Amino acid sequence: MPLLNRRKFLRIAGLPVVFSANLPTGFRLLGFDPEDPLPGKHPGLTLLNDRPVNAETPPHLLEPKVTPADRMFVRNNGLVPRDLPPTPTTIPPDWALRIAGEAVPEPVTFTLSELRERFPNYTYQLTLECGGNGRSEFNPPARGNQWSTGAVGCPEWTGVRLRDVLKAANYDSSKAVYIGYYGKDTHLSGDPDKVPISRGVPIEKALEDESLIAWAMNDEPLPLLNGYPLRLVFGGYPASCSGKWLSEIVVRDRVHDGEKMGGQSYRVPCEPVAPGTTVEDKDMCIILDMPVKSLLTSPRTGAIVEAADGLSIGGHAWCGSSEVARVDYSIDFGASWTACQLNRPANRFAWQHFSAKVDFPVAGYYEVWARATDADGNAQPMVLPGWNPRGYLNNACHRIAVKVV
Repeated sequence: MPLLNRRKFLRIAGLPVVFSANLPTGFRLLGFDPEDPLPGKHPGLTLLNDRPVNAETPPHLLEPKVTPADRMFVRNNGLVPRDLPPTPTTIPPDWALRIAGEAVPEPVTFTLSELRERFPNYTYQLTLECGGNGRSEFNPPARGNQWSTGAVGCPEWTGVRLRDVLKAANYDSSKAVYIGYYGKDTHLSGDPDKVPISRGVPIEKALEDESLIAWAMNDEPLPLLNGYPLRLVFGGYPASCSGKWLSEIVVRDRVHDGEKMGGQSYRVPCEPVAPGTTVEDKDMCIILDMPVKSLLTSPRTGAIVEAADGLSIGGHAWCGSSEVARVDYSIDFGASWTACQLNRPANRFAWQHFSAKVDFPVAGYYEVWARATDADGNAQPMVLPGWNPRGYLNNACHRIAVKVV
């Protein structure tokens, strides 16, 4: 279990910790949780680790078509900025965003108030998914947080188009290749000179209509753990591209080389490799579009149903730059498939909702599998996609267990 900062334990539940000066560095105290590691979040979220904070959402809590803010997963690389309220209720007008980089003639700074008042505001439902969602299923195991299926969500985001802000900063389109971000989160070491994460996207992605500098989720200020008060949102790309606690955007004349852009971070082998293979950094390619995927959110796995009643199932499906064309379900381990009803997305990069009524031939144990196919004909694999050293992009069919009596 990750270690917490010893200084947090000097008082617990309003009581002084007697002999705290003798407490060995790194030790946890027993009996009390010193603070809520997930302020503002639903108690049903699964905490993977608390330094940095990472938590996923069980599938059944993702049933709403628009993900509630308290059910949005958390993926942090550093520590939440200090001096921010644990439950934001207002948007600080003095928060500043700097635009700089090789393709910006002179750095320009906008306050959050200026962003909101100077540029048109837009609201989109945008799906964000951690690149490592589903990592726990890979074998041999891959390094990193062992996400199951819950590092995904599709709330409504409100903000301004990144391209409008870049234009106002007079960026040079002939030089622009990539944008990168910097936030106010701090490195786990506490060293202010170290950057926990600084990723970005190609300029073509940055200029899309749905690429936002956002300050609100579901018409409320962003949750603290999801980037309050300002962040980037790029639907269809790994969520690590959507920088939180945003303070600076750089328009680069090259592929951005910030922290976790190089090496093996958020990269997969350029060519397929055998499981367990060691891959050189030079043979790894940056993840861009996320693959097609689906999630059964209703019923919860382990449901018990009467054979005569059948079973209503539902969930969501999404993909990167394309659109989901169909979702099918199977109750015979993939031997046959039946089409679900599939709704159109609210907008580009929003997930799509599917549903079906399932009938079972006899009583017994079943698994319901869901398989999405995008408009380009790419379908989810039934078991696992190609293995990679960091366990990214697992889009295997989601499945739930059902007992029919």
